[in-house]
Amino acid sequence: MFIGHYGVAFAVKRVEQRIPLWLLFVAVQFVDVVWAVLIFLGIEKARITQEHRGSLPLDLYYMPYTHSLPGVILWSALAYMGCRFFMPRRASALVSAAVFSHWVLDLIVHRPDLPLYDNARKLGLALWNYPIAALVLEAALYFGLLFYIRAQSRPAFAILGIFILAIQVTVFWFPVLPSPKIAAVIFLAGYIQLAGAANWLEKKYLGGQPQL
Repeated sequence: MFIGHYGVAFAVKRVEQRIPLWLLFVAVQFVDVVWAVLIFLGIEKARITQEHRGSLPLDLYYMPYTHSLPGVILWSALAYMGCRFFMPRRASALVSAAVFSHWVLDLIVHRPDLPLYDNARKLGLALWNYPIAALVLEAALYFGLLFYIRAQSRPAFAILGIFILAIQVTVFWFPVLPSPKIAAVIFLAGYIQLAGAANWLEKKYLGGQPQL
């Protein structure tokens, strides 16, 4: 899942307005941010495949540190502890929940490549095997949950959503990723840029946020 994760950021933003939106954009993709770093370092493994046209052209065959259930629980706990240095307990817990939501949403779309532990007992409901249905679900999550932030900012974030959707369609339907390491660099740069865009749009249309 890609664009759908950002819908969770909007939902959490509605619950706690004071959490910066850029932080939530990072939180919902934090598991993949770490994955990109570990793929680049050769610690986790993937390979390019054109077997499944219309979904991620990567065979995610080894990612026990980021996408296993114990792994995502650990990253969620670390996010909570990190946020507690500058956020109250409730806000930190919400950021932690946003991190954990990544695994839950991935479970819906991924083929069985999410380990229950280590690199074993892999789960995935494989909605990616039905590319159009998966894309519709992801778009519905983003644009549906976008409704819950302030009305004056929705058009700007809708345009951002169209841009994210275009990126996803390009990556999923066209052979633009020559290697897993290059894919990791591209994804990581994208996550940073989208968080930056969220920060800019929040300041411009939501007027910034009071201190937590």
